[in-house]
Amino acid sequence: MTKKFKVQHKIGDIVAEFPKATDIFMDYNIDFCCGGDRPLKTALKEKNLDQRTIITKLNKAYQKFKSKINQDIDWREEPITDLIDYIENTHHQFMREQLPMLNDYLNKILAAHYTNHGDLIGKIHKLFYQLKGEIEEHLIKEEKLLFPAIREYENNPSTEKLETALNIMEETEDEHDNAGDILKEIRALTNQYQLPDDACPTFRATYDELEEIEADLFEHIHLENNILFKRLKSELN
Repeated sequence: MTKKFKVQHKIGDIVAEFPKATDIFMDYNIDFCCGGDRPLKTALKEKNLDQRTIITKLNKAYQKFKSKINQDIDWREEPITDLIDYIENTHHQFMREQLPMLNDYLNKILAAHYTNHGDLIGKIHKLFYQLKGEIEEHLIKEEKLLFPAIREYENNPSTEKLETALNIMEETEDEHDNAGDILKEIRALTNQYQLPDDACPTFRATYDELEEIEADLFEHIHLENNILFKRLKSELN
């Protein structure tokens, strides 16, 4: 088997080359968005994970991926405006649909399970509202400021327009870190989304929804931090 990836490769570069690597990284709780600029070796050492196991899984999955006729889009090669459209139509839309649903779930389990799990659910509830506020403001900032600035630069390039887009971009990178930290805190608080013994179907749906939002946000952050923003920064050179 050809070894496409090595532990010395950066996590974000692996995902940029092979988007389905996110499935493996999620299974092992490896941060591929905010921590995407680190070598895979560093993340594996931190989590005490076997390097050979992970790299073998990555390379086997990549070979399977390459054998398929229909492959995922390589966003490093597509027009930047197409990538922006994809982020808006896919990830922004997902959040606008799922955040209200998760809000309802949390309110239901807070009422139903407060006696036995009030401390846990209360902490999740507070963290979620912090996360919800971060995400909602982030989406608006991207749609009203960042993405129009990038489109303006793409349509009529100039150093001034590129610098304007990059300045806004730096702010959104900080917001990515904040949202990622909140999700990591929720994952730790729930012991990797381990359900209580008396969890009802709504409790289970709440944790499932949290995991889906985590996965989608991390993919969103990856597309921006490791591909979109990296491509824009490279144009300064």
